Amino acid sequence: MKVAVMGAGAVGCYFGARLVQAGHDVTLIGRPGHVAAIDAHGLRLETRDGETFIPLKAATDPSALDPPDLVLFCVKSADTETAGRALAPKLRPDTAILSLQNGVDNAQRLSAAIGHPVIAAVVYVGTEMAGPGHVRHHGRGELLIGASPRSGVLAATLTEAKIPTTVAADIDQALWSKLMMNSAFNALSAVADMAYGRMFEVAGARDVVTSVIAECAAVARAGGVSIPDDMLEKALALPASMPNQKSSTAQDLARGKPSEIDFLNGYVVRRGAALGIPTPTNLTLQVAVKLIEASRGIGR
Repeated sequence: MKVAVMGAGAVGCYFGARLVQAGHDVTLIGRPGHVAAIDAHGLRLETRDGETFIPLKAATDPSALDPPDLVLFCVKSADTETAGRALAPKLRPDTAILSLQNGVDNAQRLSAAIGHPVIAAVVYVGTEMAGPGHVRHHGRGELLIGASPRSGVLAATLTEAKIPTTVAADIDQALWSKLMMNSAFNALSAVADMAYGRMFEVAGARDVVTSVIAECAAVARAGGVSIPDDMLEKALALPASMPNQKSSTAQDLARGKPSEIDFLNGYVVRRGAALGIPTPTNLTLQVAVKLIEASRGIGR
């Protein structure tokens, strides 16, 4: 396939690399520093098994694309509509688009902006950009995608490329489950600039996570979304399963970039207000990250 990765950060670069290794024709659309490094040396992929440089096409603007068969849409949530409109002229009617973004409403927002079907996806991977053109993989790497006429074929193709992909019976539940995990850990990791493994060494951190999960579950259920009964158990197990991973929010702040906190805890706060569900812990975490951004002049 011809594959375009729109927003080639850590997630997009990792999955793009796997697709290239499986023989697909991949072009990354990313920031100038990353593109220059990839053009010069290839993408540096660092995993537990070692390090390799993968030759990849890269560009800073979607105008450089040939019309793709598949788009992995990985831009930050705040850029969804703008990036979508920039991509739209390169889409064919049969181009498949997977939204590999944080949050629960990006696929709908993107589809409305470009008038093209978009398949929501939930990403389970630990990655970070360790430098220009350098992606570091900490663990996992699978996708859960929404149902559509093409989802079965896409899942099989991605799985063949060592991206284990399953078609979800209830993608809304999966999106909210991921949002709950992000809401529980992203801001805490960012405020402390700490990987997940040490979080529960701090008294009260476990209680904060428990409160966030309870608030998110109440909001989701009030909106008609079914939430698994074991979400809290899964959340409390996360630090041990990904001890060296810092959240994407922590990585954004470390690079001086605006976070997605308004689309994580902030989304829960807005949705809770609309449904009459109080969300004080989520609000506190949202404001804590916004205060860090303000103190550093991020996003001005």
